[in-house]
Amino acid sequence: MAGPMSGSAGVNGHRVADESLLNDEKSMLGNDPGGMLRATASAGAQVREAAALAAEVDLSMLADEGRPRAVVVAGIGTAGLTGSILSTVAGPRCPVPIIGHRSAGVPGWVGAADVVIAVSASGRSPEALAAAEAAARRGARLVAIGNPGSDLEAMAERARAPFIGVPRRAPARATLWGLTIPVLFAGRALGIAKLAEADIAETATRLDADAERCRPGADSFVNPAKELALGLAGSVPIVWGSSPLATVAARRFADTLAANARYPVMAGALGEAGRGRVGLLDGVFGGLAETSRDIFADPDDDADELTRLRLVVFRDGGLNPEDDADEPVAVEERRADAIQTLADRRGVRCDVLTAEGGSSLERLASLVAVPDFASLYLALAHGLDPMAVPAISEMKELSNLLPEGI
Repeated sequence: MAGPMSGSAGVNGHRVADESLLNDEKSMLGNDPGGMLRATASAGAQVREAAALAAEVDLSMLADEGRPRAVVVAGIGTAGLTGSILSTVAGPRCPVPIIGHRSAGVPGWVGAADVVIAVSASGRSPEALAAAEAAARRGARLVAIGNPGSDLEAMAERARAPFIGVPRRAPARATLWGLTIPVLFAGRALGIAKLAEADIAETATRLDADAERCRPGADSFVNPAKELALGLAGSVPIVWGSSPLATVAARRFADTLAANARYPVMAGALGEAGRGRVGLLDGVFGGLAETSRDIFADPDDDADELTRLRLVVFRDGGLNPEDDADEPVAVEERRADAIQTLADRRGVRCDVLTAEGGSSLERLASLVAVPDFASLYLALAHGLDPMAVPAISEMKELSNLLPEGI
């Protein structure tokens, strides 16, 4: 029997995805004892709750000293992604650099002219705590976001900095919106991001609608998340975004596919991919795998089961094509059309998700909601509990082991 430190303890599930598991709601929910599906479906409620909590906090002191030199969003994992979202909502013409910092402390240049936003779902992240402590020591303006009653709140109190408490009810990766909205409120208080009340309401409504479409009881043929999950089953996913906003969503999908479904994923900006990584479509998991496939072979024959790429393209299109952006929307759209054509010529299957909505925040939500559910359904199709990740616990144990003799 595998021991607790053998590397296989707690590793359950099966290698081949089983579609029938996704059409048995009772069994599916039984394989999700931690309630990850329920937590993901709460995204709209998270937006409303976080907005109400953030509105209760006086953030005026952030703007008292005028426009900062830079804004550093410190956090790791899902908390770290909030910095990218703030940058996306602020837009390409934001007058202040917004920098995500995903390690302990803050960059060496941070000082009294800067603002640090420390984010941690648990309020115990060493990275966020170290960032808050460094910001206070250097005289930078600080706002902290995390679980009420946590170490991070205590540190914010000592620094006399505003703290936005967001109750943690699920793993951090299922609380993206609860962490994101307070960060955007801080950005609005600083005058670097526009965030209308209507944008918040419409984003919450969008997330509610997508949660309904992706509900566990909806069969695979009418549930876009289950359909996406089954299309990705057994593949090596490559997820590319056509614009900065779409790239944030692409990276979010890569994170959830890795954490929930344990799939290796490559993600990034389509513009960057066109400089080299697009060659993957010609490689041994792309065009070569497709050309070597026997089209007359029995699809149930394991001998013909080759691991292949599966391309997922997130397209934005922009709110106003005439807006002055870093790159014209027309260029982004032509590039997205080109990658779909290249994939089709090589027989590489491609899924396309297109942003919808009247604000940057809502458009981002429209690209995040369905993939979030898809990552969970892919895990459940493999018989995996999306919340329980034994390797994470073992990594923490191994990393925290004291040297012998101490």
